[in-house]
Amino acid sequence: MVRMLRDASPADDAIRLAEIYNFYIETDSATFEVDSIGDAVMASRIAAVQDAGLPFVVATDSLGIAGYAYAAPFHDRAAYAHTVTCSVYVDRAARGRGLGSALYAELLRRIAAVHNGPHAPVHTVVALIALPNEASVALHESVGFQHTGTIKEVGRKFDRWLDVGYWQFDIATTP
Repeated sequence: MVRMLRDASPADDAIRLAEIYNFYIETDSATFEVDSIGDAVMASRIAAVQDAGLPFVVATDSLGIAGYAYAAPFHDRAAYAHTVTCSVYVDRAARGRGLGSALYAELLRRIAAVHNGPHAPVHTVVALIALPNEASVALHESVGFQHTGTIKEVGRKFDRWLDVGYWQFDIATTP
């Protein structure tokens, strides 16, 4: 059960967040990254998101950090400034307990509250999902994302070609 949702700290959380993320790099196609990352890289990524005025949220439970979610710029071209992408990663031991939904609810609430910075106001949130991934599709659709398209065989990981589906969330619908 989620005990607390809070802002990530690059200095305090990077080691644990890298551990969670590296599991997915090494065993799953949820990320197309193929080389594990260290805590300095994770700290830099957290800081970059926060420096852009976007949320990076950590969920804790009785055992400590159990997952995280963040928004990031969707694309570097100026016309995309009001569109962000999002990601959520849950520790393998904490899956199936509603943590992903709690993280997304908080992340989407915080994205809707972005009123300053280069991405304000955020208009839409895009999630990219490597397919097949029934659990991720179910999570995204349960919080209001809608499938808007699929690109066939654009990634290669673990010696197989992977499709990427795009899911979109209209931030104006966030309470």
